[in-house]
Amino acid sequence: MSGQLYATQAPRIGKWKGEILARAIPCEVLQLAGDHKMMPRNVSDTVIYRRWVPYNAIVQNPNIFFPAAGATVETEASNSVSTIVTNNLIAEGVTPTPDSLVAQDIPVVLKQYGCLYSFTDVVDDLYEDDISDALKTQVAERMAFVREMELYSKLRASTNRFFGGTGTTIATVNGKITAKMLRKVARSLMANHGRKPTSILAPTPNIGTKPIEAAFLVFLSTDLDADLRDVTAFPGYTPVASYGSRRPIHENELGSFENFRFVGSPELVAFANGGAAVGSTGCLSTGGTAIDVYPIIMTAQSGYGTVALRGSKSFDLGVIPVGNRDSADPLAQRGYVGAKFYAASVLLNQQWMAVAFVGAGDLA
Repeated sequence: MSGQLYATQAPRIGKWKGEILARAIPCEVLQLAGDHKMMPRNVSDTVIYRRWVPYNAIVQNPNIFFPAAGATVETEASNSVSTIVTNNLIAEGVTPTPDSLVAQDIPVVLKQYGCLYSFTDVVDDLYEDDISDALKTQVAERMAFVREMELYSKLRASTNRFFGGTGTTIATVNGKITAKMLRKVARSLMANHGRKPTSILAPTPNIGTKPIEAAFLVFLSTDLDADLRDVTAFPGYTPVASYGSRRPIHENELGSFENFRFVGSPELVAFANGGAAVGSTGCLSTGGTAIDVYPIIMTAQSGYGTVALRGSKSFDLGVIPVGNRDSADPLAQRGYVGAKFYAASVLLNQQWMAVAFVGAGDLA
């Protein structure tokens, strides 16, 4: 039967009890950049995000205003810039033909997540540690981890993709993160009118501090920290310790480079052995044959969104203590700790975010 902790975990009764040791706690970082919406209760399971498509853009590419409707490449002959001007001229006394707003709708359906732990009356009566309290903490941290992984799974599926080395797919990735790759992503985000979520940080009189540009946010595995600090690959990289105003956006912020600020998390795991052959790439490999491929999430403002259910029960942590008798537990032998919540995430604008797939430097 589940919950037989007393039988499976050696008690410390009759021994000198040390402290309960620190443990690994899941790290949430991806919530920093999303558009967050709280959905009222008793409305629906579906949220519809809507944007109005700008003039001369199309639903399939709502960020580019020209060439006309994104259909062709701008050339001197096509001259869609002049066409836009001409099409908006009005003649004296002539009412122009009315245009219509075009909407782009993006639906997202809430899903329910949860977990449950149990413990027995023996544990409650005889075990020296407060198991009920420990389970409450475990449940809360587990649900935060699930929420982060749900968002990570959506973001790394973005269709705006970049690949390390000469790779063109995840399976052919054969290089690490580079300044050139970051500049290509920055060019893509800015060309699509992506706005930077962070503001400029000014320098201070302190020795060694530097100003930090307004930046796009980058979320990546902490395994890539050493690659960012490579002064040959990133001569302009600024670690958080050198920020003039010392205002990191998260305790896990690693540093900044040109148009980007980097936030690390060990939870943003790689596709083990997912890339090209290791060969002489100098990249890390779990199996020693193919490169481990790390997704790097890069985003402008409003690139993606998250939805949660509004109210005190949006994260429902529940405890049933030992001692409640019913037909399912006539001897009151079991207690439970669990939680459930509603959540969903969605990519709102594929060109306002990007995912880069790279290898990590092998430090052996």
